[in-house]
Amino acid sequence: MKRYYFVFCQDHLLLERKPDGTCTIPLQEEPPTEVKPWTTVLNVSPLDDVEVKAYSIDAPVSDHPLYTMCPLRQSYYQLPEPLYLKAGKCAELLYWDRNTRFCGVCGGPMRFHTDISKRCTECGKEVWPQLATAIIVLIRRGADEVLLAHGRNFRTNFYGLIAGFVETGETLEEAVCREVMEETGLQIKNIRYFGSQPWPYPSGLMVGFTADYAGGRIHVQREELTKCAWFRRDHLPTLPEKLSIARKLIDAWLDER
Repeated sequence: MKRYYFVFCQDHLLLERKPDGTCTIPLQEEPPTEVKPWTTVLNVSPLDDVEVKAYSIDAPVSDHPLYTMCPLRQSYYQLPEPLYLKAGKCAELLYWDRNTRFCGVCGGPMRFHTDISKRCTECGKEVWPQLATAIIVLIRRGADEVLLAHGRNFRTNFYGLIAGFVETGETLEEAVCREVMEETGLQIKNIRYFGSQPWPYPSGLMVGFTADYAGGRIHVQREELTKCAWFRRDHLPTLPEKLSIARKLIDAWLDER
């Protein structure tokens, strides 16, 4: 029986080159690389009724006529969307597996109980994969202006949207208001849900909103942002990549006219 094999070396994913120059995920009966006796091969939910396996390797595959390694983010541009999304899920599960080898209560070894849960062999504590939930919001001022910011953790000079993690004890909408106030000093209104996106870097869920400017002057939180400003539709800076919900929010705003 053929299976999809999602093989990772750190944050790089193994891709198979097709004769037409495109890429896919290896679909075959046996793993595409050597599987060591101690390698954990995860069973992941099927894709179009095809079994899915995921595992990690210690060294990248190089100089191979059929395979190439690609960073997970860049695989968005190499793979059909269903395969990219499944690759993200596999990456999250492998990350969870690496970080739950021992029980957080008693320190005992953890063993798989189901495909997505582990149980401590000593005290019986059971754990499941954890998601870090974050909000992201596009803030409009009038019909033609949007608030964009450059984060300190951005690797290039693109501008994105205000975002942050949801804290315990607050709603998503409260998190939106708090993050906007903390990072920019602005008040907002008319908060509306836009959509959500798995964000496997390493294990998150981005929940997108739109909102309208209600008042205040920009006061940049220097710990999080380097720059923040209002931009007009006809004079936008470099924007986030197409794979992100930030770009989907911005594109939807641009399409409103």
